[in-house]
Amino acid sequence: MLSALINLVRLGRTGFVLTREGVFGLADPAALTPAARVGVRFLRMFERRDAGGERLARAFTRLGPTYVKLGQFLATRPDLVGIKNARQLEQLQDRMPSFPDATARASIEATFGKPVSELYGTFGAPVAAASVAQVHKASVGGKPVAVKVLRPGVRERFARDVSAMVFAAQTAENCIPDTRRLRPVDSIAGFARSVELETDLRLEAAALSELRENSRQDKGFRVPYVDWERTGREVLTTEWIDGIPVSDHQALETAGHDRRRLAQTAMQMFLRHALRDGFFHADMHQGNLFVDADGNLVAVDCGIMGRLGFRERRFLAEILYGFITRDYRRVSEVHFEAGYVPAHHSVDEFAQAIRAIGEPIHDRPAREISMARLLTLLFEITALFDMQTRTELVLLQKTMIVVEGVARGLDPDFDMWAASEPVIREWIERNLGPIGKLQELGQGTRDMLHQAARLPDLIERGGRVLARLEAVTDKGLPLAPASIAAIGAAEARRNRWGNLALWALVAIALYWIIFG
Repeated sequence: MLSALINLVRLGRTGFVLTREGVFGLADPAALTPAARVGVRFLRMFERRDAGGERLARAFTRLGPTYVKLGQFLATRPDLVGIKNARQLEQLQDRMPSFPDATARASIEATFGKPVSELYGTFGAPVAAASVAQVHKASVGGKPVAVKVLRPGVRERFARDVSAMVFAAQTAENCIPDTRRLRPVDSIAGFARSVELETDLRLEAAALSELRENSRQDKGFRVPYVDWERTGREVLTTEWIDGIPVSDHQALETAGHDRRRLAQTAMQMFLRHALRDGFFHADMHQGNLFVDADGNLVAVDCGIMGRLGFRERRFLAEILYGFITRDYRRVSEVHFEAGYVPAHHSVDEFAQAIRAIGEPIHDRPAREISMARLLTLLFEITALFDMQTRTELVLLQKTMIVVEGVARGLDPDFDMWAASEPVIREWIERNLGPIGKLQELGQGTRDMLHQAARLPDLIERGGRVLARLEAVTDKGLPLAPASIAAIGAAEARRNRWGNLALWALVAIALYWIIFG
């Protein structure tokens, strides 16, 4: 109960900042219940008079690094915050003052038990600093490397803030049934997991290594190598990339790089990694993409990655191919086969709704086709048919929007569908055609033989479970006197803390009204 009270205080501060920055003014009144509309109007009485513009970005920045990260994560969830707000959150700059060079050196030496001078030939000042880590340029054997060092105390701060976020998500699901379809608890759990992965630099190194291995035969695309000897939980050493940012179009032109080819490479590599490997870079914005001297697209910073199982890859491929070929009934059938749309709905009615999304994008110039607009309509339609949010698919869809934006920046006439079709068709032919069926049959046979080998053990375990159930049925489930006493004491404590929490809420509300 004490932890709940602490989380309430933290959320009170968060709510105060969001209120003052006018974030609640972004809510769509038409989507709110009458009671919620009254609540929003009340909260807006306390917002700053000059609140406006980039409200979300300003509020998240003011709340600190954990909320900056949350804002960047929510930018990948337009189903939760809406396309417009997601685009605003994309502008959040995760930039922080660098911490002292001596602190970075001490962290490196504590990680490896050696002086920095023994690990690196040269070690320079930080060249970039964010909420999680900062990057130094160094050298090993005369070759330049990038050294990423974790910010001191970052794990503890994230743990405190995430605890309050989980409490808020659980409260929302319990008190507002309409939010359950969006699965806010699962969403915050996904955010917490991404933060956990990002604050262990060994895991980012593993992601870089896996993506590099998967893409080693992909022409026109590469990933920097990892120096495992100089990588630990708080330090990551990788190849230094001397390249042109994909956002610097003039420099790309001057260097003679083909911007149209780079746009096609960005989209096709993203889809190939998602479909072929089930493992893709989920943060492919312009700041993480460079073009090297050989014209290769180089992806860096694998702090956010996405994974898809075969079932999700098949769903993605058939959905996209259905839109490309205008086979809307097949798109509808795939949703039902995957179990994403409840069976009590009509396949034909859902196909009709899908047609309303797909038809407007055909027979129009490439520059007028917006994936963001298409996904906005898709979120609206799936809500009408009680489709549960699939967080892994939303992350993939959002990444597709970002990659499309990068491609359109490189080539304003970029046709996403034309670039995607060869990759999708190749995957479908390879995995859903005759060869794919044979592979599926072989895998099914192996799985069946594996289960058959476990059959004697399963029978024995089942017998033991039945024997225990019979014993409980005959004798009941006994409770020791100490257990009964402990239950009574816990109930008494719960009542005391419940009263305390109630008075704390009243105090916070009065503080907002008087001093807000």
